[in-house]
Amino acid sequence: MNSLLLPTYFPSISHFAVIVQSDIITFEMEDNFQKQTNRNRTYIYSPNGIQLLNIPVKHSKEAHQKTKDVLIENEFDWQKQHLKSLEAAYRSSPFFEYFEDDITPVFEKKHTFLMDLNFEILEIVSKCLRMKFEFQKTTEYFREPTDLADFRYLANGKKDTNSFEKYTQVFDDKHGFISNLSVLDLLFNEGKFAVDYLKTQKLIQL
Repeated sequence: MNSLLLPTYFPSISHFAVIVQSDIITFEMEDNFQKQTNRNRTYIYSPNGIQLLNIPVKHSKEAHQKTKDVLIENEFDWQKQHLKSLEAAYRSSPFFEYFEDDITPVFEKKHTFLMDLNFEILEIVSKCLRMKFEFQKTTEYFREPTDLADFRYLANGKKDTNSFEKYTQVFDDKHGFISNLSVLDLLFNEGKFAVDYLKTQKLIQL
């Protein structure tokens, strides 16, 4: 299966389930940026339940700006805030310390473009998962691609209604199981078993 995805910030579990279950991944490079999507946000399991981590971006005067041209607003110290939130959420998880040194550098480097950051994160997470995947990039935009399984909808959290099997989460005794958070939630809680989990999850294809 050749699947079409949008590069997002610390992608959801559904996003990585597609990657693991596909032969080839094609990343959409020609879409227009949409606010309030996972292009620049992710969700984690904090001590208080679901927490949104959002990357501030510079607003463009153009009506339609391509995602690949979106600039990160580095006037805000969002990286320090995100790292602190991850530590509060996952410091006591089984595998946080194991992957901490792999994840931390991404919060110590200033990226100019959102897309560059998202691709670096994909590389880091796939390394943590010990998985290699082939990917290519689009050169033009197709509203309805004919030869690809279109999973671009996963970048819009409201449209992503995938629900997955339970695994142990740090605060599930307080708030219960929360499905389909950032892949970091799965990685920190399941470690080397994460890929096996991703291989078996059923996905909705719109």
